[in-house]
Amino acid sequence: MTHIRTTAFTLLVAGSLLAAAGCAENDDVPETAAPTGPRTVTPVAGCGKGSWTDPADLSPDRRPARCAPNTPAPEPLAEERRLTIATGTLSAEYVGPLQTAVEKGEFKKEGLNVELKVLPTPDALPLLAKGDLDAQWAAPEAAVMNGISSGFDIKWTAGNFSPAPRSKSGLWVRLKKDETADRVPMAGRRLGTMIGKGSVIAYPMNKALKKHGGGLDKIRFQQLDSADVLTALQNGGIDSAWLLDPVWRKVDGDKRYAFLGGQPQGEPLGGLLFGPNLLREDPDAGVALLRAYIRTVNTYFAGDYKTDKAFAAKLAQLLETDEEVLLATPSLRMDWEIRAGTTDRLQDAYRAAGVSEGAKVPEEKVVDRTLYEEAVGHK
Repeated sequence: MTHIRTTAFTLLVAGSLLAAAGCAENDDVPETAAPTGPRTVTPVAGCGKGSWTDPADLSPDRRPARCAPNTPAPEPLAEERRLTIATGTLSAEYVGPLQTAVEKGEFKKEGLNVELKVLPTPDALPLLAKGDLDAQWAAPEAAVMNGISSGFDIKWTAGNFSPAPRSKSGLWVRLKKDETADRVPMAGRRLGTMIGKGSVIAYPMNKALKKHGGGLDKIRFQQLDSADVLTALQNGGIDSAWLLDPVWRKVDGDKRYAFLGGQPQGEPLGGLLFGPNLLREDPDAGVALLRAYIRTVNTYFAGDYKTDKAFAAKLAQLLETDEEVLLATPSLRMDWEIRAGTTDRLQDAYRAAGVSEGAKVPEEKVVDRTLYEEAVGHK
């Protein structure tokens, strides 16, 4: 039943995206970006060699790119731009840089009046493709790939985060007799998750399952509300679960459960998606938006930001969460860069989950690194 519901959901989103393409044509908005000439990239003070890393470097201990605090410096646009960024939530920790950029006035320093608008991905995607939204804080999920495949001018333009080495957000299993974390046959077990198969989490989930004889095609999914996942795992209603921050802390240290793996360290799986407004119509505003975002990371999220108690308290206030809950898990590794091959690996997982068919969307049709590279002065 979960497979049918997830597949139907993906088809529904694809249908809405196709409908939006028709609207875009009626509004004389081309489906693909018009060719543009190369943009001038100049060195940026405070952003030296460490402000860029090789996209092919997938090392778990890769140090994320960083500039000096308060850099890259603002370059205010001649005229103020009003931009709307859609996000699925304003309370998750990974939205912290956007919330902080608004609160600290980093966007305004660039001449940007930014509104953060809560919208689920299926609702936001058609609006982004049509130009009714400027950007989306999301991820290249299966629905996004379907939209790009159908011709939409949407690209992944900046990363968001990867987990800290001490994080255990990910796949947890209830151990049976004589099982250990190193030996847990997963084929045929029931896995509870509030995240559908078309989510980017399918990639690390599939990776963790395969280490234990499973795989997305060899387990039984049971989609649950977020409040029910942990309860079902503890009472035996499911065998395993994908537990997010800070829920995994409830079973950490309990010998009845084992952590099998989470999101790869050093590899962001989401971030900013740009539509035609910032990719084609006004790339200056797109670079300004990324410059403010990158400056916010360098200034407030460069390292273990939770050791700054005053900042952590302010962040908890912005996210409308309890400070103790925020401090219960390690700081995220905020990271604006996008790794090479991530979208290929995601699509392999979508195919394994049965929510994607046909040829892969090439990375160059999904990813555009040039705007954040320009923001830090990397040629």
